[in-house]
Amino acid sequence: MFGRSTKFKIETERLILRTPRHNDYRNWVQLRTSSREFLTPWDPVWSLDHLTRKSFTNRVYWAQRAVKNGSGYPLFLIRKTDQALVGAVTLDNIRRGPSQVGTLGYWIGEPHARQGLMREAVDLVVSHAFIRLDLSRIEAACLPENQPSRGLLESCGFKYEGVAQSYLQIGGRWRTHVLYAAIRHDRRGKTVAG
Repeated sequence: MFGRSTKFKIETERLILRTPRHNDYRNWVQLRTSSREFLTPWDPVWSLDHLTRKSFTNRVYWAQRAVKNGSGYPLFLIRKTDQALVGAVTLDNIRRGPSQVGTLGYWIGEPHARQGLMREAVDLVVSHAFIRLDLSRIEAACLPENQPSRGLLESCGFKYEGVAQSYLQIGGRWRTHVLYAAIRHDRRGKTVAG
């Protein structure tokens, strides 16, 4: 369950979602490396040390701190049948007070794409964020041409809200993104992307 422990897990039918561990390093490097061409059109430019053990160790410590202080929930997706790392989903930038909002991000390794795994993970994270964390709104953004990501968000109940100019640096340049949000007790009905 979501909480203040640095180690926890939640499960879907096919996946275990849990915080990254130091011993995930080799599997993470292998999946990121083998999926590099698949991921880089949608990712910020990878730093020179992106795949190093030190960088991964820092990522694990960051994940533990984020969970402990309640500002984020970086989770690895582990397939139950063989314990394979298939991707990650992060609920981050959690803001409390009057907004009660967080930002969703995700990636999946190329061999595991288009199997419904990320939809399972996103559905569970959104549900837990609304029920356990009492968030009111979850935001997500993707490149306009990333149809698989847009389809994922829409199938998980996210609604198109607009466009953000120069939202993130992708491929070394500022890129416009389309914005989506899931709202607890949403009464907006279906919205159509422009």
